[in-house]
Amino acid sequence: MEAPTEDDLCTRIRRSEQALMAHHEAVLRAYGLTMTQYTVLLVLGREGGMSGAQLARSCGVTQQTMSSVLTNMDTKELIRREKSPVHAKVQIATLTDEGQALLDRAYQEVIILERALTDAFTPSEHASLCELLERATTVLIQQTRHPATPPAT
Repeated sequence: MEAPTEDDLCTRIRRSEQALMAHHEAVLRAYGLTMTQYTVLLVLGREGGMSGAQLARSCGVTQQTMSSVLTNMDTKELIRREKSPVHAKVQIATLTDEGQALLDRAYQEVIILERALTDAFTPSEHASLCELLERATTVLIQQTRHPATPPAT
């Protein structure tokens, strides 16, 4: 079995992800936010009210983790939770004015990296990179074994 090398795509994707996360975490720490909390604010800002289960899927975390995140954010008054008009046991989270204001401030700093990355490529390279990353993501999702799927023999 061969050990992964620096030329392996998975290694390069992982290194890029680690650099991105380190940058965002450093920026968001100044606002008292974790990456998951920021993502919740971003998703709610774009999509409007959502349940904890919907937010967990959007943020790529478990429902248990999201429950803790939402409790913390509710305590900080960044979100409010109200009973769903459709399902009595489901709570819908929405941004408060404070949550929207914090998102706006943090986003202004996060977007600086997005602009720097965009500027590092020609428009054609940028479009190609986005398409290639989408294709890589599709393959990664397709290759992910699901709990009910036994390993191939």
